[in-house]
Amino acid sequence: MRNSVCYSATIYANAIMHAGTTVDTFLRENLDWLSRATNWAKFSATAGLGVIHCGHLQQGRSLMAPYLPQGGAGGGGSPYSEGGALYALGLIHANHGEGIKQFLCDSLRSTNVEVIQHGACLGLGLAALGTADEDIYDDIKTILYTDGAVAGEASGIGMGLLMVGTGGEMLAYAHETQHEKIIRGLALGIALTVYGREEEADTLIEQMTRYQDPILRYGGMYALALAYRGTANNKAIRQLLHFAVSDVSDDVRRTAVLALGFVMYSEPEQMPRIVSLLSESYNPHVRYGAALAVGISCAGTGLSEAISLLEPLTSDVVDFVRQGALIAMAMVMVQISEASDSRVGTFRRQLEKIILDKHEDTMSKMGAILASGILDKGKSSSKGGDSMQVDTPAEKKNEPEPSFEILTNPARVVPAQEKYIKFLEESRYLPIKSSPSGFVLLKDVRPDEPEVSSS
Repeated sequence: MRNSVCYSATIYANAIMHAGTTVDTFLRENLDWLSRATNWAKFSATAGLGVIHCGHLQQGRSLMAPYLPQGGAGGGGSPYSEGGALYALGLIHANHGEGIKQFLCDSLRSTNVEVIQHGACLGLGLAALGTADEDIYDDIKTILYTDGAVAGEASGIGMGLLMVGTGGEMLAYAHETQHEKIIRGLALGIALTVYGREEEADTLIEQMTRYQDPILRYGGMYALALAYRGTANNKAIRQLLHFAVSDVSDDVRRTAVLALGFVMYSEPEQMPRIVSLLSESYNPHVRYGAALAVGISCAGTGLSEAISLLEPLTSDVVDFVRQGALIAMAMVMVQISEASDSRVGTFRRQLEKIILDKHEDTMSKMGAILASGILDKGKSSSKGGDSMQVDTPAEKKNEPEPSFEILTNPARVVPAQEKYIKFLEESRYLPIKSSPSGFVLLKDVRPDEPEVSSS
């Protein structure tokens, strides 16, 4: 069990680290290690290729061909590899699935193997994300009604991805099935359908949070998180805090705190203050939720208060709290370097110590492996850049460092840099609001002059 968990964590970390880069060198150089994967570890290893090749639509099908079901039906390969490959196709074509939807539908219809159905449902949900395609919905719903736990869980999530933000109705079946996995999949799927709907979702959220079944209340917390994502809505925050301290289920309490991260991600600087008391709760599930809430809302900010809140949790007495805190810390630090905050280097050394310590518990080790992957997300190219600067110091010796740089539009700006971005003072078009990023509405300060448009 221990080896299996760490094995899977390494697969996930490698996928996160190289997401969208097409760099699968680690997997190619460790084929013998990879071949030892069994069951769901094999599913994850194959699906991980989808994360690495995400967005590369032209080569997706040919790249996954060795692992896919032959002729749309289960071939001679492992069903875990074949299911993982169908999921990988969905990850590669997420939200751009026109070219792959039919193949995934055919694969789903032509197999009775639950693991392959599981991968196909997830892949279809991603490929047809938010399209509310009725034919695909019916195909996935057919799998749900077979009442198999493994396929049913994925069909609930797949239907939610397909209907994301549309407010589709999926609650009825959650009462009819006895499978906890299916109820959990449906609870997450229902939460996805109310994405961004704010007050329109209130009736459904109220319904879910009143159920006796804690899994549906857990889904209600995610529904609140997604309906009010990024709004910092006071009513949603109050509801989540209420469940965080009063629900009888640890599962629901943990998720209620974690959901605060989604609601507050537009105001990350407020988050540490909101969960500071929860991070010291006697209940480890609440402490775990507080850590992840900070990780989600403060991701990439390098916010000092967030790091200070997470530091004691990385050495918590409970193993899964340490796991959550390590993952959250990596999320907060993902876009800052050791030069800007020395705590990044300290944290890296802490991760290495945990990973190499043979006596460390499995949960913490898994958290440290995943945190390493998140921390190094997309860093390989920047490392190359650093070495080039070191190789040619003489060329830049006498050059004065520029006091500013003109950015093209669009340009990538990390949150820590945003406060230094300014529009040129002599510009004809200036922003109506001071925010320099996102969608910016401009006003013409010299409307009498003829307009010159660039082609």
